[in-house]
Amino acid sequence: MSTDAASTVKVKVATCSLAGCFGCHMSFLDIDERIIPLIDVIQFDRSPLTDIKIIGDCDIGLIEGGLCNEENVHVAQQFRQHCKILVAVGACAINGGVPALRNRYSAQECLEESYLHGLGVVDAQIPNDAELPALLPKVVPLQSAVHVDYFLPGCPPPADAFMEIINAVLQKREPQLDYATRRFD
Repeated sequence: MSTDAASTVKVKVATCSLAGCFGCHMSFLDIDERIIPLIDVIQFDRSPLTDIKIIGDCDIGLIEGGLCNEENVHVAQQFRQHCKILVAVGACAINGGVPALRNRYSAQECLEESYLHGLGVVDAQIPNDAELPALLPKVVPLQSAVHVDYFLPGCPPPADAFMEIINAVLQKREPQLDYATRRFD
């Protein structure tokens, strides 16, 4: 990545975490010192890493987590609208992951277990606030709501997989996501 930063248009990257554990973002940060040369060629847009809340037009959108509520669907649609390339990152985004374990039960049963019958519940009441997004009947993968261009499998995908996606976009080529860039542990 030997580029002149002053004359280079930076690749814009946006990230978000939906119904998941944030582990994929932590794995992204495992690129460690390799982030230093990336600073010259990429710019973060909306991301928990920047605290930017509204997405602008971006080259790459990295979404971890499945869709469990109406807000998740809205965010996924915003990312699809504003990102040239949309990447489903990790098992939760690709197939619902651990959050999809609730799919054996209705959304109402989940709410009752959490807010009425859960350990340590005091003043048992299911929240009813317009500010809270409505739960979807089931946790679903990202591609059930929007077109996904690439999938980074793993729980979480290793840092090398993130580097491969970013380098492929920078080099204007298809990513080569071989078995070594996938993790299932």
